[in-house]
Amino acid sequence: MTDLRSKAVSSSDNDEIDLGQLFGTLLDGKWVIVSITCLFLLIGVAYALLATPIYQSDALIQVEQKSSGGFSSVVSENLGDMFSSELTADTEIELIKSRMVLGGTVDKFNLTTVVKPEYIPIIGKGWARLTGDEQKIKVSQFDIPDSYQREPHQYHIKVLNQQKGAYELVDEDDNVLLKGNVGVTSTGHGFTLKISDIQADDGFEFSISKRNRIDAVEWLKSHLGAQEEGKKTGIIRLSFSSDNPAFSEALLDDIAQRYFLQNVERDSAEAEQSIHFLKEKLPQLKAKLIDSENKLNNYRKQRESVDLTMEAESTLKVMVNLDAQPNELTFKEAEISQKYTKDHPAYKALMDKRQTLLGEKAKLNKKIENLPETQKRILSLQRDVRVNQQIYVQLLNKIEELSVVKAGTVGNVRIVDHAQVFPKPIKPKKPLVVVIATILGFLMGIVSLFVKRTLHQGVENPDDIEELGLSVYASIPRSEMQLTLTNKLNGKSRRSSKEMLLLAELNPADLAIEALRSLRTSLHFAMMEAKNNILMISGASPNIGKSFVSTNFAAVYSKTGKKVLIIDADMRKGYLQSAFGLNWQHGLSDYLSGKMAIEEVVKSTSIEHLDVITRGQVPPNPSELLMHNRLKELLMWASNKYDLVIVDTPPVLAVTDPSIVGTLAGTTLMVARFSQNTVKELDVAKNRFEQSGIYVKGIIFNAVEKKASNYYGYYNYNYNSDK
Repeated sequence: MTDLRSKAVSSSDNDEIDLGQLFGTLLDGKWVIVSITCLFLLIGVAYALLATPIYQSDALIQVEQKSSGGFSSVVSENLGDMFSSELTADTEIELIKSRMVLGGTVDKFNLTTVVKPEYIPIIGKGWARLTGDEQKIKVSQFDIPDSYQREPHQYHIKVLNQQKGAYELVDEDDNVLLKGNVGVTSTGHGFTLKISDIQADDGFEFSISKRNRIDAVEWLKSHLGAQEEGKKTGIIRLSFSSDNPAFSEALLDDIAQRYFLQNVERDSAEAEQSIHFLKEKLPQLKAKLIDSENKLNNYRKQRESVDLTMEAESTLKVMVNLDAQPNELTFKEAEISQKYTKDHPAYKALMDKRQTLLGEKAKLNKKIENLPETQKRILSLQRDVRVNQQIYVQLLNKIEELSVVKAGTVGNVRIVDHAQVFPKPIKPKKPLVVVIATILGFLMGIVSLFVKRTLHQGVENPDDIEELGLSVYASIPRSEMQLTLTNKLNGKSRRSSKEMLLLAELNPADLAIEALRSLRTSLHFAMMEAKNNILMISGASPNIGKSFVSTNFAAVYSKTGKKVLIIDADMRKGYLQSAFGLNWQHGLSDYLSGKMAIEEVVKSTSIEHLDVITRGQVPPNPSELLMHNRLKELLMWASNKYDLVIVDTPPVLAVTDPSIVGTLAGTTLMVARFSQNTVKELDVAKNRFEQSGIYVKGIIFNAVEKKASNYYGYYNYNYNSDK
């Protein structure tokens, strides 16, 4: 249970976010954040300046409740809201975006032809606008052969002479299709082109292409904004955006006018249809009226002018009213049948009213049966005459009424505000773009820091090394002066230079050298139990400052009056001789190969008590030479003659040389470079040594930088050169 609890606590600790470390990471990378933020700021400013401004025009349209001028108005008056038809704003918006309305605008503005100036990509258009060097062209007509309309093709208009208005049309392969002049319709190879105006430099090119009418309508529909202002207000706002303010205003105004005119024509057509229907019925009713009058006159002549009694006269009036109403309903039925089916409630209500009138008429007919035969006949004939007269007059009145309606039709749409362009562009919003770009740059800077930190797992905290079971014997701060010396050592003249480039001699007060003095003290006690005084210094990877540590530690150790020998066991790429101003000849490889004796390869330095054995000639088989018994003899001789023998070896993960030398050394230390070596590398290097039976005493943490994100910092004291 105790183990489980400890694991749980450990897991919980690992999952905690160290806010201090995160804040420290931001402080360490403040200049990275500032740089990226400034970069994005510049990009935002450049975009705000170079981006083409887009202007918006809008228009306001009011759609009133529709009131028909035909029979529907009569129906509405008699049957109420059951027959009223109110179109919603969504319906009108879809009507505005229909091909019926937009198609005419596409034709008028020749939107099937797409012309663009060929500027430098990305910045060309904006730069031309800022410098006032915009290139313009106006194409009035562009027709291509039918065979070319199936697939999209792009052509180019080359300006030959701007003053003369000369140009040529070429295809994608630069073949000339036609040549022409401004204001003249030119033809060639089945192409027709008319350019109204050119304002461009000689040699400038415009791309031109043709799209079908449906695609042009869809393009216009996608860029046209239409929405109702409020709910059920009937007010529709139209908007259109373009980089050409005049074009945007003219185009939107044309769309509003076309929608308005089609609405008027639609209402006028409805009245015209009603008049046409009534005029078709008029001759029939007139003939029927004349026939009924003739029958009445003939019967009176036969009976010598028979008059109706007062009772019969009263009955006649009722009969005329009853006969007129079904006829009126017949006209209403003709109108309703165009809008509704027979199952519609409005249609059924009309039929119910007709049945009621027919029932009353049947009752009246039974009453008439009791009158004398002569009275019945006169009553019937006069009824026919009066009913036909009433219907005929009503029809004439309706025709006159509809004629007036047609002449005065204004529709149910009116343009409240004609199209107008706003003086300021709607985009880009320059201040907003700059602010967003700056914020985005700031966030990207932070993200880049944490991504880099996540991907780069270099050790920056000695505690991470301690977790591997390796003691950190010294943490050596990064020295700017050492970086300068390293650059000199890596220069072309390093092999022939006789100048000593050793930090311990040039600047003994450097903090890095003081850290090596601390290592000297720690190592003195650590080597008390070692089997010999041979110290091997190795590392996991190259370029970690291993040779810097070896040479400068040797110099620091010799300052105590102890005799020190440093051996460059990296016979492949070793360059310890450069730090002491020596050459590499007559070195370790020459001794191990049997060419020279021990005394011949040992070289004195300008530092008292410090000798060096350089690498010598680069051999073809360094590992085999190190396995020779001569290496053991050399180390035993050096151990007896010197107080400390330092062997600088190559990286253990690169070659097996350190594993060979380590078996003879009493103490082994590894160098790890700050923010370069990973924990995994150190662990693998440690295991590699352990497989060879070599115990790594500890780690020298080199080139440590002062960062807010780690817990280690520089010493807070300084040294003077005379101390």
